[in-house]
Amino acid sequence: MIDLKRVRQLVEARLPGYSLPQEFYTDPEVFEFDLEAIHARSWFFVGLEAELPFPGSYLATTIGVLPSWWIAMIAENCERFTTARRHRGAQICDTGYGRKSRLVCPYHQWTYRLDGSLQGAGRMQESFDRRSIHLLPIHVEAVAGTIYVCLAEEPPPFGEFKEKLEPMMAPGRLTDVKLAHETTLVERANWKLVMENANECYHCAVGHASLTSSAYPFATRRDIDSWRPIANEFAGRMAAAGVATGQAPGEPLDAIGGEWWRAHRFPLKQGCVSLTMDGKPSVGKLFSEPEIGWFRWSLNSHAYLHALCDYVVTFSAMPTAAQETIVTWKMYVHKDAQEGVDYTDEGLTTLWAKTNQEDKDLSEINQRGVNGKGYRPGPYSQEAESMLIRYVDWYCAEARKYLDLAAANKAAAA
Repeated sequence: MIDLKRVRQLVEARLPGYSLPQEFYTDPEVFEFDLEAIHARSWFFVGLEAELPFPGSYLATTIGVLPSWWIAMIAENCERFTTARRHRGAQICDTGYGRKSRLVCPYHQWTYRLDGSLQGAGRMQESFDRRSIHLLPIHVEAVAGTIYVCLAEEPPPFGEFKEKLEPMMAPGRLTDVKLAHETTLVERANWKLVMENANECYHCAVGHASLTSSAYPFATRRDIDSWRPIANEFAGRMAAAGVATGQAPGEPLDAIGGEWWRAHRFPLKQGCVSLTMDGKPSVGKLFSEPEIGWFRWSLNSHAYLHALCDYVVTFSAMPTAAQETIVTWKMYVHKDAQEGVDYTDEGLTTLWAKTNQEDKDLSEINQRGVNGKGYRPGPYSQEAESMLIRYVDWYCAEARKYLDLAAANKAAAA
């Protein structure tokens, strides 16, 4: 059982504007707390509608490490999301992609319809009521071709995210895509360190030479000063074209967002229209005009997603142990693009393969340092790590919400 009193002491020990105490990155008990307090209550990006192209298509995945967090997503207006564990808990669909007319458990051949209802269960007693046994639905939302799930009984509000993101996603035409590449990385680092790294570009100028060949590095205050008029001009040009950027008034470096998400569209370096090794499109068939810029949105618990004129790339970090995270990144291209004709796998993936490997190395360096006896929480840069501060503040706020709810439930039961 998780010692919630100890976890609360650790949360309250964190100084505002500072990194977290060591235990948040190393302790197995805190990791178990994170699964229950954060991941079981968060919205997760799981894929694009394009990954479920036919009736009966499925995408099966695991959130975290708990068996009950295995989910299968069935293509039927993207509304059939279920956990498969109603007899003795066996996983019905293999992790990955497939297509089925019905769901048959490989263990004892219990059969479910695609709406989750139980169709058949052999050799059960006469008193068995199959109508009472069905796959358990979970919350699902779709936004402009992207799909999100939440395992909580009462998920965080989703309406604002959908309202704000749909018009921002529209130029990317995310329903007109197909999956072109998928890679999984095992990172020897706590999930929070992986996501903290993703929430700042303080390291980009030195850590991501390829990425910053087409994106602004913001390495110095001079970079920021030169960026502001460029960002303002870009926002004005996008507004005139009817394209939402998410730029907050007077804050070209900021983004719109809610408690658990953020989104922004911003310009690339002059002469660049995509995030590639040379700034040129890597795919011949484009989603939108080349000058559309870089649209980036994020979900605090686990994901960063990017849409350019020629491709979409998604980054998802799933916690599997106190010091291990599974990172999956996917790249999507126009549904009519042909590999070998309109793009090559190498040309499409080189920049992100380098960038994600660099981030893996940095997160693992961070973990090794945090593990040391000499680690002490340090202050963040309020200028260069403002998004990171916001992220860690969100984590602490969510931890407190869970702790307060647990305390209230305990008092009510006494």
